[in-house]
Amino acid sequence: MNKTSLLLMLALATGCASVKTLDAAKPGAPLVYAGTRLDLYALNGGCCAMDRFGTEPPAWPAADLPASALLDTVLLPFSLLATLGIGYQAQGGL
Repeated sequence: MNKTSLLLMLALATGCASVKTLDAAKPGAPLVYAGTRLDLYALNGGCCAMDRFGTEPPAWPAADLPASALLDTVLLPFSLLATLGIGYQAQGGL
């Protein structure tokens, strides 16, 4: 098993910070790049992630950081709309 696969498994096993911040729904919590910011907050020794982000950081924030940055980039248009207070209701199908 190579190092990349091991890091990916560790990140998935501890929970993705981006997904955790989306589920937190804490009023006033950051939305734009929230998972990446949570990982960086944990890596820099932040004390009160629950108060600031509404969730605890993953156990391995360094391993989770690349995946969170990628997911936050994909979700950037939606997080910007939410930050600006613009409701976006996507519908699909017929």
